[in-house]
Amino acid sequence: MEARRAADRALEQARSALLSGELQHAADHLAGALAHAPTLPETHELLSRLAARADGGLELFPLAQHSSVGRLVARAHLLAAAGRPEDGLPLLAAASGHSPAADWAGVPWVGEPALGVRIEPGVLVHVVMRLCTSVGDPAPAPVITALQPYLTVVRHAIAAHPEHAMLLGAGSALARRLGETALAVEWAARGARARPTKLAEIWLGYAFRSAGRLPEALAALRRAVAHDPDDLSVYADIAGTLADHGRLDDALAWVDRALTRDPDYDCVVHTGARLRFKSDGDIGHLVELADFIRDHPDESHEHTDLADCCRDIPWLGGAPAAAPLPRGSVPPATAGDPSPDAVRRLRRVATLSWGHPPAAYDAAVHLMLLQPLDLLSLLAHPPADVAAAEIWACLGLLHHGVDEPWLESTRRRLLLDLLAGGLDRVTEAALFALIVSAWIDPAARDDVAEVVTGRLAEVASRPGARSVAELALATPGLGPETRAAALAMTRIPAIPRQRGRTRTRLLLRWRRD
Repeated sequence: MEARRAADRALEQARSALLSGELQHAADHLAGALAHAPTLPETHELLSRLAARADGGLELFPLAQHSSVGRLVARAHLLAAAGRPEDGLPLLAAASGHSPAADWAGVPWVGEPALGVRIEPGVLVHVVMRLCTSVGDPAPAPVITALQPYLTVVRHAIAAHPEHAMLLGAGSALARRLGETALAVEWAARGARARPTKLAEIWLGYAFRSAGRLPEALAALRRAVAHDPDDLSVYADIAGTLADHGRLDDALAWVDRALTRDPDYDCVVHTGARLRFKSDGDIGHLVELADFIRDHPDESHEHTDLADCCRDIPWLGGAPAAAPLPRGSVPPATAGDPSPDAVRRLRRVATLSWGHPPAAYDAAVHLMLLQPLDLLSLLAHPPADVAAAEIWACLGLLHHGVDEPWLESTRRRLLLDLLAGGLDRVTEAALFALIVSAWIDPAARDDVAEVVTGRLAEVASRPGARSVAELALATPGLGPETRAAALAMTRIPAIPRQRGRTRTRLLLRWRRD
């Protein structure tokens, strides 16, 4: 409703500008109306009137490096009205790539069979592949609905060019994302027959995989490897496919096969770490992956394997939702109230979840402008409305004196001082910050593992020791005996969470009571 109201306001302003002869202002307001409601009939009617007044209107919607979405869409419609729909479709697709769930292409001219005949197949392949990179596989329901018109264009184009292998393969990729798995298999198979290539076999393998036809999927992907044995991304795809179907040993064999060719190929390294962690639960694989990511900042594309593995694991992906420990305290010298700037910066970063420990460290960089005394004041007087205030204040301490060697560093000394208390939120947060330092700095690992081992032994028989055990299981390089002891402690049934009014507070473990 809000989008419709915004479109109506923009339309009213466009009408007023058009009556006054202010064509450029009318065009600007029309672009705004299209951005809010791309298929509203009143908008298209007024766009036609503007085009009639301005000799086609294209000059009112020029292409620029940072053209607004509404301007792109308006120009696309005017190109179609001028008999050039094949030039307008890429502009609509650019808008869909920006906001895939919006119905940019839900207009009559996109569905005309003539468009599929007129557009050059290579151009349409480029359009379709850009769309595919902007949506998931499979796409969510609103996106499937919004992108259906593009699939219609591909149908018409394939009818006009039935043997165009690249068009068949790209069309298969789009159909697969839109849930049309049978069509995806049909088109990919036709493309592979028309022109057997590595890419055609990859498209066919993906289509078979989406259709649940594992043997055919693996056969196609193996043929892709035969076409190009050096494309290790296909090895990673085969490994992932096998693992998804419970064949973990076979999957790891493909990982090892790829790593013998290139031990630093990012897709294989990420896939291998994820699968090895799935196999034995050893966080050492994830720590090695974190090291790899740090040492290889220019990876081929963004990977989510580390975050996927850490999700829902206490402390790796976020603070566990359990009954909170006591609030805790800090030395009296830091008892002053935090400054408004310190509280504001803390609110900006504080959250109960993070992708993985290095991501938590990176997020806390916004606290580096706060002095350690400010951060300690936040620990002494955590804002009542800030989740996980203690955690983030301690993570902020990690960003001070980063040029100092770990063992002699101020950040280590401050965190160890905070760890000297009992089992409470402050000591828990300080221990977590120490563990994060071990994730990001190999030089800190032996020291942190020793601290965590001692802490676990110290609190083993106390109430609340389970939290330290969970932290221990998130610690790089922990000895096997300590890890076994921590694992045994976490298997003790936790205290049942209360129901009713306090349930939300317990689930949001680090919010203030």
